[in-house]
Amino acid sequence: MNTLPKLIVFSAPSGAGKTTLVRHLLEQKELNLAFSISAASRDARDGEIDGKDYYFLGVEEFKKRIRQDDFLEFEEVYRDQFYGTLKTEVERLWEQGKNVIFDIDVVGGLRLKKKFPDRTLAVFVKPPSINELQIRLKNRKTETPEKIAMRVAKASTEMATAPQFDVIIKNDDLDLAKQRAVAVVKDFINQGYPGDEKE
Repeated sequence: MNTLPKLIVFSAPSGAGKTTLVRHLLEQKELNLAFSISAASRDARDGEIDGKDYYFLGVEEFKKRIRQDDFLEFEEVYRDQFYGTLKTEVERLWEQGKNVIFDIDVVGGLRLKKKFPDRTLAVFVKPPSINELQIRLKNRKTETPEKIAMRVAKASTEMATAPQFDVIIKNDDLDLAKQRAVAVVKDFINQGYPGDEKE
């Protein structure tokens, strides 16, 4: 078994179920996973806690951190709405000997894969359809119809990136998706690097 801690990236269009799968993986103690908390420029939503759900930096602080080269990756997802992975966060978890799991957008996921090709497993979670995605987002009742429309429009572009990921998990049956997620992550941690097999 390789002793270098690894990175496991889960990316997907909003509403595809990646967060549910990541939470399930974190419950599997034998995988030795720790969650990488992303930084965000937005304000916390109801119930979100700074330093647990995200590091809420605000727009100006986020831009300052970009200038200081503090991020492994970041993305301006919508205008002045930034998300990113702080270098200090990954270093903190690696020092604990943990494999680091990410729940991040498609662009950020692929950037991490490019930065650490041999240490990263990049997983794309695919919703059954764009229509199903729209239904899930509406059922959440956390966003305005305009925001949902933006996310659905973005999802088509994100779906097109799926072939660039090491593994695609279709989430039309949550129990099966959970099983598949555990199997591919376990295999990656115990054996080797997808970079050995794929360009």
